[in-house]
Amino acid sequence: MDTYLTIAAPSEGLYKEKMSKFLAFAEPCRTTEQAKEIVTRYKKEYFDARHVCWAYMIGAERTDFRSNDDGEPSGTAGKPILGQINSFNLTDLCVIVVRYFGGIKLGTSGLIEAYRTAAQEALNAATIEEKIIEETITVHFQYPLMGDVMRIVKEENATVLSQDFVEDCRLTLSLRKNQMPRMRSRFENTFGVSILDK
Repeated sequence: MDTYLTIAAPSEGLYKEKMSKFLAFAEPCRTTEQAKEIVTRYKKEYFDARHVCWAYMIGAERTDFRSNDDGEPSGTAGKPILGQINSFNLTDLCVIVVRYFGGIKLGTSGLIEAYRTAAQEALNAATIEEKIIEETITVHFQYPLMGDVMRIVKEENATVLSQDFVEDCRLTLSLRKNQMPRMRSRFENTFGVSILDK
């Protein structure tokens, strides 16, 4: 797979249960640092709320994730929020659920249901988009080979990210992950062209 799903823009949801209000927010982010900044921002904005629970998922491989119950009983808030991110098969986002306590306890199963539903509401409201995973490659060659190299770039539909023609020639190229092996092998089989990355 060389694509992944994420959300195009921030979205919101709301769930009410026994006087408690659960405000849910989903925001796109690309790094764990960004996710942490989002959480900090919501904690400041909703400083008067009883709990600000959250989960994030980062990266196309979906291996970098965390969740937090923020004082709710263990496993009743962060995990259900993360579960919704997983059920939508999303990454590169952070979901926050802010709880205003209404005075009536919901119990463990009630809390799980409330946080799950609130997160689901925010994700239902989101615009989900598919992104392509791209890889980059840098090739090095002498100027007389420019025509051969540029023909491969054009035929493979690669994007030129940077170019340097001062002493010799270097091109940094970007291409869809599943098409990269073919382009790489074409450069490897072109006499005088070397690949500078891994």
